[in-house]
Amino acid sequence: MNEQVSLREKIGYGFGDAASSMFWKIFTFYLAIFYTDVFGISAAAAGTMFLVTRIWDTANDPIMGIIGDRTKSRWGKFRPYLLWIAFPFAIIGVLLFTTPDFSTTGKLIYAYITYTLMMMAYTAINVPYASLLGVMTANGNDRTTLASYRMTFAFGGSLLVLALYQPLVSLFQNGGVKIETSYQLTMVVIGAVAVLFFLFTFSWTRERVKPPKQQQNSLKDDVKNLMKNIPWFILLGAGVMTLIFNSVRDGVAVYYFKYYILDETAVALSKLTISYSTLYLGLGQAFNILGVIMAKPISARIGKRKTFMFAMLGAAVLSVFFYFCNRDAVVYIYILQALVSFCAGIIFPLLWSMYADAADFSEWQTGRRATGLVFSASSMTQKLGWTLGGSITMWLLAFYGFKANIEQMPETINGIKYMFSIFPGIGALLSAFFIYFYKLDDKTMLRIEKDLEARRKE
Repeated sequence: MNEQVSLREKIGYGFGDAASSMFWKIFTFYLAIFYTDVFGISAAAAGTMFLVTRIWDTANDPIMGIIGDRTKSRWGKFRPYLLWIAFPFAIIGVLLFTTPDFSTTGKLIYAYITYTLMMMAYTAINVPYASLLGVMTANGNDRTTLASYRMTFAFGGSLLVLALYQPLVSLFQNGGVKIETSYQLTMVVIGAVAVLFFLFTFSWTRERVKPPKQQQNSLKDDVKNLMKNIPWFILLGAGVMTLIFNSVRDGVAVYYFKYYILDETAVALSKLTISYSTLYLGLGQAFNILGVIMAKPISARIGKRKTFMFAMLGAAVLSVFFYFCNRDAVVYIYILQALVSFCAGIIFPLLWSMYADAADFSEWQTGRRATGLVFSASSMTQKLGWTLGGSITMWLLAFYGFKANIEQMPETINGIKYMFSIFPGIGALLSAFFIYFYKLDDKTMLRIEKDLEARRKE
């Protein structure tokens, strides 16, 4: 088996998460405030919608993983979905940010339908993409490298969309387009870029790791084996808490700047304007990338588990300091954003590399390989964390008395500050707690890798 992964292939793999992350960051940073301040539904209704639709969406992930494991094509098991789903993915993204001339009830129904379709399309392309990491190479170090490329491009895609999104909305709006239409046109531009990136990934990557020749497809056995995979369950807990940390903190960021910092234009170039919140979010993505770059050298020295744990502990402590920043302390807020984002950036390539290790551990333990199920179940937990974080964000806004497009009450502002600092810090702390119990260290994985390599040659 040729285990060599070329630079072109690593870059190609990275483009896939650049595309997914462009949409993920739009959902995280802008969808909530679009629903409340532009589309016209309440924060409580949006929070409930996120929970209801994402429960179904979460169930879709293992289904998609099972389908991927059983797909047979000339392109492999997982790559073809990057080709088949790219265009529907972009089209539904445009529909998601389209505001129909409906009643409040009609708009809510439209939001339920389009958001459900968007999450199904995201699952259909992202689960196969994530699973691709487990079959491109069997080498643990190469997987960490691929995961680092993936996350570098992911945060690069996030940085690109943050550089484009708000400025494009303001550009279209300043050009005489209604604000609702400006959001729609912005998604047309971003959707086109995402399609191009997915096609790069499809064209430039290859699948190499195959299931054992004697393995028969058995969903019952695959699920049974997953239930015995203790390292995967630990990663499940850590992943959920990490996503709660990120989604609450990111989901309230635009509200924090609009209603507490009283967001203003930081840069104005003709009809193009850039706000302080956009600079804040962009700074976070830049330091996320720096964290991703440092993940491999740090983990090579002290191990994946310790690197993950210390990074989350650092993020937990630093997050709390946001609460004590006054609205005029923008410089300190930016410094804290840089430090917390650096810590958060470190853990994501490690998490996905550890999921691949969990798939190897399952094969080593049971003699069966179900890469798609392991990664889709992992993706499911990511969605679960995102679901809980997104719903919690909207419900807390409603609990603290948030009303769109008016000056907020002091207790509402205080609640937003808690959501920006203390609550994410708790999520990061719990993530570090879970990873403390993870036992697949680098020495153990090297032994497992050698055993599996010997089995595959038999």
